[in-house]
Amino acid sequence: MKVIYKSLIPLIFSLLNINVAYGQNPADIPINNVSDLRDVSPNDWAYESLQNLTQRYQCLLGYSDNNFKGKQVLTRYEFAAMLNVCLQKIETLVSRGERELSDNSDLDIITRLNQDFQPELTNLREKIDNLETNLTSLEQRQFSTTTKLKGEVIFTPAAAFGSETKANSDESLDNEIAFSDRIRLNLDSSFTGKDRLRIRLESGNFYGLNNATGTDMSRLGYEVDNNNNVEITDVVYNFPLGKNIKTWIGANGFSTLDMANLHNPILGSSSSGVLTRFNYRNPAVFRNGEQQGLGFNIKFNQMLGMDLAYFTGNGENPRPGNGLFNGDYTAFSQLNIKPSDNISLGLALAYSYYPGSEVNFSGSTGSELAKRPFGKVPTSGLRIGLQGDWRINEKIVFAGWGGYVNAKSEAGINENNTANIWNWSANISFLDMFKEGDFIALAGGMPPKATYIENGTNDKDTSHLIEVLYSYPVNDNIAITPGFYVILNPEHNSNNDSIWVGAIRTTFKF
Repeated sequence: MKVIYKSLIPLIFSLLNINVAYGQNPADIPINNVSDLRDVSPNDWAYESLQNLTQRYQCLLGYSDNNFKGKQVLTRYEFAAMLNVCLQKIETLVSRGERELSDNSDLDIITRLNQDFQPELTNLREKIDNLETNLTSLEQRQFSTTTKLKGEVIFTPAAAFGSETKANSDESLDNEIAFSDRIRLNLDSSFTGKDRLRIRLESGNFYGLNNATGTDMSRLGYEVDNNNNVEITDVVYNFPLGKNIKTWIGANGFSTLDMANLHNPILGSSSSGVLTRFNYRNPAVFRNGEQQGLGFNIKFNQMLGMDLAYFTGNGENPRPGNGLFNGDYTAFSQLNIKPSDNISLGLALAYSYYPGSEVNFSGSTGSELAKRPFGKVPTSGLRIGLQGDWRINEKIVFAGWGGYVNAKSEAGINENNTANIWNWSANISFLDMFKEGDFIALAGGMPPKATYIENGTNDKDTSHLIEVLYSYPVNDNIAITPGFYVILNPEHNSNNDSIWVGAIRTTFKF
């Protein structure tokens, strides 16, 4: 009999509630002592037979709860399964020369049992053969023993309206309804069971609402525009370093989103959280020129932890003004505090340097002045963020943040001049309102604003972004999220009319 046949037998028996350990050879199956079968007593007719079988061939079997259940009706298939294990045990012992059939009566009994239960034994062995065939087929077809494929597709019809012109422009607002998609395929591999190598393939065809409205404040949080050409956007590996440190290494697409606590538990996701880019995460500390880098999550105790990372934007480029240390980079840290089970706080401190054209202190979520207060010249900046979340009860979660950037010009006519950039946001989510897994959320705040530019003109007014959305889970794999948001005084300019945006995000996961 084939080895795989024998290895599958315990699986069949376990499905029949027989006390056989998975993956063991019949010769290695643990033997139940008669005394361990709690509902068998010396007065039962089966007691002596069970004891003899145990002493001679060690093939006594009971159910998984250590009961023989002698008073319970035993089906022929259950009996055949037990018989099959016993026959396999005897066959193995005899073939190894470890046992001999004690007398001809045992051989007669075995022969008679084989004849009486031949239909059931044949049926059982056919099922095992079918399982062997199916197992072989699955092994041949499986994608990988170390890698899982996870996919996500987002469909979004969206349109901007409510203003006749783009922000800070006399051009007409682009207000046609557009239909766009974003597709992600994640290949997650594990080599030790505790690590993960993620390779992400991504494509999308978003035109970008900032192009339609004239302001980054209107951008959706999941816009990807590469004409639906497939690109490798993430190559990130993480693994534990001891019990309390998790290490991250990213060769492409590595960011704070991978390794830091955003303190926005309900809405901090591009596929299942808020619609807008601004209300997604604190742009003062969680958005920079991130691509390559090294990061650590350190857990001191249940209440205290720290995120540390070093990111570069052009670390793959060996030309002057690029690379790991001479291009744009960000040194990031965040102290995470959890004073209670339902409250979490984060204090983040970071330092960034941009050599020129890559300057972006708003994370493309605020005004143009907040993005590049001195234009496309080398600029550094000290970044500070305070964020937190509070689970008020099982159905209400509050989160918010405040962010500050002190930018400094490193070259040109404004060398050594400084600028102050502020932003804040807050949101509240109401969970399981009409169906388990759904939520209604209200989010809003002040997108990044340049409140002071030395020897320059700062943003003179104040914009506010207010967002309302409802996420409805159709099932475990599909969620529909309609919502809208309004930008008051776009680009922090009261001369600009309010801009409204409506969108319906449908997310498919597999």
